[in-house]
Amino acid sequence: MAEIKTQPTTADVPAFLEAATPERRRIDGLALAEIFREVTGADPVLWGPTMVGYGTYRYRGASSEGDWPRVAFSPRKAQLSLYGLKDLPEGAALLPSLGKYTEGRGCVYVRTLDDIDLDVLRRLVEIAWNRGDDPER
Repeated sequence: MAEIKTQPTTADVPAFLEAATPERRRIDGLALAEIFREVTGADPVLWGPTMVGYGTYRYRGASSEGDWPRVAFSPRKAQLSLYGLKDLPEGAALLPSLGKYTEGRGCVYVRTLDDIDLDVLRRLVEIAWNRGDDPER
């Protein structure tokens, strides 16, 4: 089984977020960092070059395994990518209440934080943070 390619780094998360473009991504990225920190109580870690992650759990998929952030986001140019929010049944059931978003295989895409309910986002982060499906726990 292959090891997951995206790994935690020692890069400076605040510097990464301050450098995000366009300006709206920088503003939303800083706001997401505050929300995720508030909910998780954890310090952020940059995973790979662009993913801001909080905590870790042991992921085992069909073709790969390794450590992965419990929750994460990336302020990409086109939209915000939110990771871990739909992994568990409780989160998947709450997701339609989030607001305007689209879904990818493992993430939720949001154009701007103005398009979503931030209280629902906080609850989704909390659900993902408290996941009980870590095989190493």
